Amino acid sequence: MLIEFFYQLRKGGLKVSLTEFLTLLEALKQGLAQFSIDEFYYLARACLVKDEALYDRFDRVFAAHFKGIEQVFGPPGAAIPDDWLRQQFERIFSDEEKALMQAMNWDELMDTLRKRLEEQKEEHHGGNKWIGTGGTSPFGQGGYNPAGVRIGSRGGQRSAVKVWDQREYRNFDDSVELGTRNLKVALRRLRRFARQGAADELDLPGTIDSTARNAGYLEIKMVPERHNATKVLLFLDVGGSMDDHVRACEELFSAAKSEFKHLEHFYFHNCVYEGVWKDNRRRHTEKTPLMDVLHKYPADYKLILAGDATMSPYEITYAGGSVEHFNEETGATWMQRLLATYPKAIWLNPEPEQRWTHTPSIRILSELMEQRMFPLTLGGLERGMRELS
Repeated sequence: MLIEFFYQLRKGGLKVSLTEFLTLLEALKQGLAQFSIDEFYYLARACLVKDEALYDRFDRVFAAHFKGIEQVFGPPGAAIPDDWLRQQFERIFSDEEKALMQAMNWDELMDTLRKRLEEQKEEHHGGNKWIGTGGTSPFGQGGYNPAGVRIGSRGGQRSAVKVWDQREYRNFDDSVELGTRNLKVALRRLRRFARQGAADELDLPGTIDSTARNAGYLEIKMVPERHNATKVLLFLDVGGSMDDHVRACEELFSAAKSEFKHLEHFYFHNCVYEGVWKDNRRRHTEKTPLMDVLHKYPADYKLILAGDATMSPYEITYAGGSVEHFNEETGATWMQRLLATYPKAIWLNPEPEQRWTHTPSIRILSELMEQRMFPLTLGGLERGMRELS
């Protein structure tokens, strides 16, 4: 099984060497990762993958090759039960029933949710008060309320003003090549102005100096072409509604990695808050404070944010509006700090441009960006590069 795994990794584009594979076998021989598929996964990845950008390929090969192997290691350890919120049925509400429901404002919604969490002792389904499924309560999932808090998995009526759910995202693969050629051409416009001089230009002062130092023998010096000096900060929205745009963002990420020598990337979810991260697998433990980013990278960096900007407006305009944590300051506040530091900034949106005016959160972010939001198309990318340069 392991030998076949070795060949599958090489077929999948990972240049795993025989020495690395023997290192994995030796580690297993020493008793590491004996009883846990998770431990074996991390051990194998540490031994066989040299570049974290290839983790996504490794995950795909690992999942395909070891599908069903969890049964050999036994059931996973105990986790927080989620059957209270498991969607057992999805009720269909009539227009008359929906019209009878009253929406709470933000403060009432948060205060009531705190009380429910303190009072509720058991699961509940189909009601209009407790946290549960399939009812008209403002809290839970699978039911309907004009302005509620959806807790748990995606689905249902999608009428929530806030979602609480812990999700796992994967990193974008920077080696995606299909469809990136035109993106590279568009991005290349940004770095043209950074190139000065040409390789076939004569360096006259250098030629005179070298000839004089060489006892009069002619020694021609040419002006070397300057390296690409454009510096880019790329912020990528990931997860949730962005799952529909993974391919487009992977192509953008791959093209940017190829075109810009000085590129730093970070991930965020929906709106930028006080923390961003480099690796989606460790985003809960290894976040980078946004203030550290603002202090580390100077204002001559060009800022590119990529995301569909589709969320509850509360996630931008209210403290505590974030999906996965309590943000003490609004997303709009952090966006303003970001744009104040990097005046050369654009937002690339993979959503079709005709939908923007119908989505409140897109309108809010577009105003924060001072209308520097462009569609993630070749035409939009070219317009964005002109704006940056």
